[in-house]
Amino acid sequence: MKRLATPLAVLTVGLSPLSPAIGQQPPQAVESTVRTFLERQMQGMPGEPRISVRAFDPANQLPPCAALEPFLPPGTRPWGQLTVGVRCDSPVTWTAYVQAQVQIFGPYLVTTRALRSAEVIREGDIEVREGELTALPDNVLSSPEQALGHLTRFAQAAGAPLRAGSVRLPDAVRRGQTVPILTRGPGFTVSGEGQALSAAAPGERVRIRLGNGQIVQGLVQPDGSVSVDF
Repeated sequence: MKRLATPLAVLTVGLSPLSPAIGQQPPQAVESTVRTFLERQMQGMPGEPRISVRAFDPANQLPPCAALEPFLPPGTRPWGQLTVGVRCDSPVTWTAYVQAQVQIFGPYLVTTRALRSAEVIREGDIEVREGELTALPDNVLSSPEQALGHLTRFAQAAGAPLRAGSVRLPDAVRRGQTVPILTRGPGFTVSGEGQALSAAAPGERVRIRLGNGQIVQGLVQPDGSVSVDF
């Protein structure tokens, strides 16, 4: 676990010196609020999260808050080394910032050998490793099914993490191929054929020349047909 070296920063607004009658903000409540907030941010994400929250200043001069409201500063991702804001609106307005670290551990794919651009990925070309996902590039693939049979978009070095943007499905439509078309619009569905003007994989858009010379654009389906919506 990496150490949190950044000091705690606290911003107070409109506070006078604390008197014994007012009391002090319990540090444990702030830390618990930050931890619960980060746990919610991690819900639905793959892997196992590990959250570390820096101890809140036990000598803080903040009045106790009736309802703590955590937030992330604009542009902050909810993982890695980060700062979480805690806002209080009652009975006195104040804002504090707490340092935290969020790590996510889980499986990810790496290449076992160097792969050329447009090469089909087969068993033996990839392997699953376990590690800290938050220390890797975004959108790293996590299971072989996400890559097997796909084509590399560009060359991959041996041992490199395999990202979603690094692979694509093989073309389901070839340039010049006659493809079945399903044209849909408000209240009608028409089937026909057209000529593909480029190659495209399932889920990609392709331009089609119809029999009357009209050119339309449609979405390639897994079976090689093209769906055109009006």
